Amino acid sequence: MPAHFDQIEIGQVVHLGATVIEPGAIERFAAAFAPDWTADRGAPDAMIFAIWSKLDADAAADWPQTKRVGVDALRWARNPPAGETLRGRMTVMGKDPVGDGKGIVIAQHDLLDGAGRLVFSCLTRSIYAR
Repeated sequence: MPAHFDQIEIGQVVHLGATVIEPGAIERFAAAFAPDWTADRGAPDAMIFAIWSKLDADAAADWPQTKRVGVDALRWARNPPAGETLRGRMTVMGKDPVGDGKGIVIAQHDLLDGAGRLVFSCLTRSIYAR
């Protein structure tokens, strides 16, 4: 990711990394947070959101992003099984400078399975340093 807001380009695609849903992870997550969920249904929606959140946070740790001000248009497309590799990507959809020191970046985030099928998507609005 570029060093500052002004270097970010509309249409830019940033890879957020990948992770595997480890065997047993769905059962442990369901036991703690979705007790009526069974692992044969794949990862529950809340777990998918948590996986995306972790990939996004890890990727953005060194970015000039100073604040996330919105996560909207959440969409779950499928519930992947244990063993599935999930990868995240962010596409910059728009940006707007706000004064001399910061700007807002609007981005679409996608979580894809190993075959490239959409698992989850959302739109974000974040403040970046200029």
